[in-house]
Order: sequence, then C-alpha cells, then structure tokens
Amino acid sequence: MRALYKPGPGPGLELVERPEPEAGVGDVKIRVLRTGICGTDLHIDRWDDWAASTIAAPLVPGHEFVGEVVEVGSMVHDVAVGDLVSGEGHIVCGTCRNCRAGRRQMCIRTQGLGLHRDGAFAEYVVLPATNVWVHHADIDLDVAAIFDPLGNAVHTALAFPVIGEDVLVSGCGPIGLMAIAVARHAGAHLVVGTDVSPDRLEMALAMGADAALDVRTARVADAQRELGLREGFDVGFEMSGAPSALPEMIANMNHGGRIAMLGLPSAPIAVDWGTVVTHMLTLKGIYGREMFETWQAMDAMLRTSETLRGAIASVVTDLLPASRWREGFEAAASAHGGKVVLDWTEAR
Repeated sequence: MRALYKPGPGPGLELVERPEPEAGVGDVKIRVLRTGICGTDLHIDRWDDWAASTIAAPLVPGHEFVGEVVEVGSMVHDVAVGDLVSGEGHIVCGTCRNCRAGRRQMCIRTQGLGLHRDGAFAEYVVLPATNVWVHHADIDLDVAAIFDPLGNAVHTALAFPVIGEDVLVSGCGPIGLMAIAVARHAGAHLVVGTDVSPDRLEMALAMGADAALDVRTARVADAQRELGLREGFDVGFEMSGAPSALPEMIANMNHGGRIAMLGLPSAPIAVDWGTVVTHMLTLKGIYGREMFETWQAMDAMLRTSETLRGAIASVVTDLLPASRWREGFEAAASAHGGKVVLDWTEAR
C-alpha cells in the first residue's frame, strides 16, 4: 500500500510502498478515503523538539480520517464490512483507574494513532473496534475526515454552558473556527474571535463571530467597548497556544469567568494569578475528546442543523490527492486558510 512514512529521526516524510497492516481479533481494518492534516503532523514532518521527544520513528503518521471497513476481527461486534467510519485516535489501556471509572479520555497510558503506532496517512489503517465511530451513510466525506478536530472544538465549546453568554475565542485556526460555529449553534450571545491572519478572521465572521480582531493592531478591550460589553467575557476558548493570548484573555474576563484551554503553549506563559484568584476565574485544560460523549454530541448537532453542517464543511478549504501531500503540508503550515484534506482514492 502507499503510505506517508517517516523512516527514522529527522525532518521529512516519504510517500512509499509499505506492507498492509493486519487486523487482530478485536480490530477493524479500514480502507482510508480521506485524511486531514493536523498541526501534530506538521511537527512530525519538521521533526522539531516536541517530535524528537515524543515520536518513535519509523512511523506512518496521521490520525484524522474517514474510510470504509474492509475487514473485522472475529471478536468484533457492531462494526461491519462496508461501514463508513472515522476513529478516536486515543487508544486507552482499559484498566487504569480513569478507564475503569468511564473516564477513558483521562487514561494515563494513552497511545496516539499516528504518534505511537502507525496511523492513517496510508491506504489502509487498523484500529481497535472500540475506537471506531460508524457514520451515517449520507455524511459529507470532508466533514467525516475532520471528526477528530471537530471533536476538539466541540469538547472545548461545550466545556462550560454558553447559552446567553459572551464568548471570546483566541486563535481562529480550523479548530477555533469550528468552536465559533458550535458556540453560535449552542446559543452564545456574542462571540469574538482573535487571530493574526486576515483570511482566518474573515472566516471567523463567516462562521458566526460578531467581531474578528487582529491582535497585531487591536486589543480585546477595544472590541469589548465597541460591542458594549461592560463587564467582560463570560467564557473563553484559548485555542492558539500563543504566549500572549491567555494573559489578554484573563484580563478581559468577567468575574467568575470560565476559560477552556485547548491550545498547547509554544513557550512558557506568565499568568497573573492574582487576577485569577480575585476574579474567581476557572481554567480548564482540554485534550482530545470525551469518549464518546463528544462524538455523540457532534454527530447529533450535525444531523439536526443544516447551518452547522455547512459551517463545518466550509472549514475545509483545500482538497488534494495524496500524491500532492507536500503541497498540502505547505498549505497547512502557511496558517492562512482552513483545513487541508488529502484524498487517498486517486488512481495509482
């Protein structure tokens, strides 16, 4: 099979022929149709400090995908050959305290698809049946391919109640954009997005933001005044990981405000803990998706809202054949557009 492959430590990936993976008794073998390019994949390609300390090469990366089931193990139930599926990329142990308590997303022994075991940048991928999500047949393939990052957006956007609340979203990358759409769908009052990319700020407005702020030239406090927010934001989604984003968000929250943090910091962040304490703020870390409540929530919202389906579909701005993967990685790394998806169904 064709696969994007990192043969060893160091920058770069190769599109090569690799052996097809084999399914065990509890596994599902999937023919990959489309894959999304994640920021994690860019780190693996560049082989930066994070990748060097986290990834064990050789490896087939990739964890955002949609595909068709072609084989199921003898112990598999509820997944059948021919099903259209995506996968929860966090593979858990099942026996630690959190797993046994039903908090699988907090497993202390989590392995990542495409990080610690071969992933979905290939024509076939194997996944435990317990990690497979079966789609309804009429789902848009591009949307199905990005269920993983959509789950991150939904997990973040629903971390705190947003009905009637004023929401600040720092970072309008694909996940931040989807979080804006979900917050709007879930009943937020006002939504403000911040970024440094004019293209992504335009997309934020299209996703339903009431204002989109370029933080290179304007401050969040300015948007507050223009929108008539006298007491600050009620809920914040920190999606960027930029060192300056969280302090500015904290400075513009109402007393009792709640912040969900998904963005991984690119450098240490100096936080005004005095404000956090005296303003009685809540900060909550978000990693991945709740298994599988987040999947159920996003599936239900997409099936019942044509507006939300259209918004999420619009986040995919580039669809390229897998043979043009380098072009796709460069587009994703430019941080100017939306989500980049690779099509693995092209003729050889």
